[in-house]
Amino acid sequence: MTSAPVPIDAPTLQTAAPAIAESEARRDRLVIGLLLVSAFTVILNETVMSVALPRLMVDLNATASAAQWLTTAFLLTMAVVIPVTGFLLQRFHTRTVFLAAMSFFSLGTLICATAPGLPVLIGGRIVQAIGTAIMMPLLMTTIVTLVPPEKRGKTMGNISIVISVAPAIGPTLSGIILSVLDWRWIFGLVLPIGLGALALGYARLVNVTTPRKVPLDLPSVVLSAIGFGGVVYGLSSIGEGHGEGGPVPLWATLLIGGTALGVFVWRQLSLGPKDRALLDLRTFRVRVFTVAVIMMAFAMMSLFGIIILLPLYMQNVLGMAPLQAGLLLLPGGLMMGLLAPVVGRLFDRFGARKLVIPGAALVSAALWQMAMLGQVSPLWPVLLAHMTLSIGLALLFTPLFASSLGSLPRELYAHGSAVIGTAQQIAGAAGIALFVSIMSLRTASTLAGGADVLAATAAGLRIAFICGASVSLFMIFAAFFVRRPSANAPGQPA
Repeated sequence: MTSAPVPIDAPTLQTAAPAIAESEARRDRLVIGLLLVSAFTVILNETVMSVALPRLMVDLNATASAAQWLTTAFLLTMAVVIPVTGFLLQRFHTRTVFLAAMSFFSLGTLICATAPGLPVLIGGRIVQAIGTAIMMPLLMTTIVTLVPPEKRGKTMGNISIVISVAPAIGPTLSGIILSVLDWRWIFGLVLPIGLGALALGYARLVNVTTPRKVPLDLPSVVLSAIGFGGVVYGLSSIGEGHGEGGPVPLWATLLIGGTALGVFVWRQLSLGPKDRALLDLRTFRVRVFTVAVIMMAFAMMSLFGIIILLPLYMQNVLGMAPLQAGLLLLPGGLMMGLLAPVVGRLFDRFGARKLVIPGAALVSAALWQMAMLGQVSPLWPVLLAHMTLSIGLALLFTPLFASSLGSLPRELYAHGSAVIGTAQQIAGAAGIALFVSIMSLRTASTLAGGADVLAATAAGLRIAFICGASVSLFMIFAAFFVRRPSANAPGQPA
């Protein structure tokens, strides 16, 4: 005999409501905290190899072009996988996606730590990148789902720590490890953190989103892989070739990638209204989102370009050791981390424009200051310029993340996160390619004119900094069009 359900009266519900709300708040804090720590760990590995490449070339008897695949393969995998995350985040539970991401990352880290040679090490980096590519869109989509608009700035400030500080301190951490330990410890020290996050997620992470059945358009997946992969590979190859980008295969890669990307865009625009797009580009109909993504791309170009150029300047021109160069960059990375939560609270109070305009101006000022560095510059202008750049980027990232995703309707959150992640990867690869290629071309022409290597390198770096500073002027112009989206009508074109 089945007993009838006991009715719950209104006073009981009113008494239980605060307890339920507090329980949900604790759940959300655990989910967001775990995702933030995990995302910081995986993003850190995106730039951790830059300082380690010379050591790896010696230990593994590899050429420079072969060793560069440790970075290229990582960026290439990210560019191919990120567009698919929009489908994954809609189709599967939060917990399932998180466990898959951290499993890939931990497995890749283990492969790298035990790799007997370069091919296996590159394979490990590819497996790592799959997990990294899934983690960042998962983090951003979860936060805009759980956090109300009036509190989103503070939480997005924590995302900015992940996005900006992790790649900024990657070379520093790598330099410190290599000064006392074997290169395998770059991965060996990270592996327990990844496994710990995986275990904690398995034990404690709960689902906070509701999956829905969405179709997977296989032609879009193929076009995405060829298009984004080809463009990122071509741009990375230009940078790694130090400006010697003349071979036909390189330009053929860019041409094929660009053509596939054009067809991919056309197909997504056609499938978007039918709710079948792999990457729904209707996100760009929202002006707030579009402007924020454009500015974010410029900011990532600056960040990744400077991560490459400044260590080159400090080591090849000023004669600093890798560890010294890494430590000089550390204050800027820490500054971004300290400012990110403060900027988040300021965004909640004042909105985006009052932060991104001075932020863009500071980034531009820092790049122009770097353009003044010479062959015999003292260290304090280098430190000052990097600190100024870090403050400017801190003022940019949080408002741009909050404004871009906050302007979209809920059904486009996953697609918006994937668009942002893809734009970051392409912009980062473009920044490295642009800055390094211009530097190398000017260095080669100066050497041909009879200058010594030191003077030629300094001249090449200076023209690269001038190029970056010139590009930053467009970012200042775009900053005047950024604003905080309306909490009452997200997703409406503005």
